[in-house]
Amino acid sequence: MKMLNRSAISVRLKQPFVDWVNGLDNAQEETVTLAEANQEATVYLVPELDGPEDLGALLEERYLDILENEWLSWEEDSRLWPDNPDRELFDRMIEIEPSFMAFDLDEQAPLMGLPMDEVLDLEAD
Repeated sequence: MKMLNRSAISVRLKQPFVDWVNGLDNAQEETVTLAEANQEATVYLVPELDGPEDLGALLEERYLDILENEWLSWEEDSRLWPDNPDRELFDRMIEIEPSFMAFDLDEQAPLMGLPMDEVLDLEAD
């Protein structure tokens, strides 16, 4: 087991986010519930956080990246995303749960990552 030089934040969607998903034109015939939407929470590795003040500073800097990534996971057409995304909208749609320490339990595979545009290219193929 290795302790990573990262912290993590888990994203939990709030009801206004789910309402937006259910309002999309291409929404499934059945509406998505809040519980269903949060079955697979997204986890973001972030620089090490020492406390709540670090989390606040991180979110102030990166809330738009997180919000847009969460929208992208439900709708690729950014023209259908809510207008005027700001920190208030982020706080209404998303709840953050911090984990100040992160451990890697995989002794075999090294951590690897791809930039998001490369991930999207792989999904398109």
